[in-house]
Amino acid sequence: MSNTGGAWDNTKKYIEAELLIIDGVVQKKRSECHKAAVVADTVGDPLKDTSGPSINILIKLMAITSLIFAQAFLTKGGILLPYLDHLSMPDVVDEFVKDVESEFSSSNSTTTSP
Repeated sequence: MSNTGGAWDNTKKYIEAELLIIDGVVQKKRSECHKAAVVADTVGDPLKDTSGPSINILIKLMAITSLIFAQAFLTKGGILLPYLDHLSMPDVVDEFVKDVESEFSSSNSTTTSP
């Protein structure tokens, strides 16, 4: 979203600098291309300034939350646990749980208390 908003803003600037040439005709301000770019820039500014950064934070939060609760999801389950076929992949699940436990215990052992 951030990239889209920035691209639309740059498109308007590109046209205003009279660098866009279509069929040998230089597109200037007040041309149809410029009018479309102004609309795109109007839509793109909120994407660039608010929505994009907000979505980025949400994606990071979801990733960290899933890593923190991965062991609980695998061992205690959730709404999908009854539908998982543990008979076909018990070794994979057990290995993943052991990896998560070892990572968690190693990160706790390196932390020093004040």
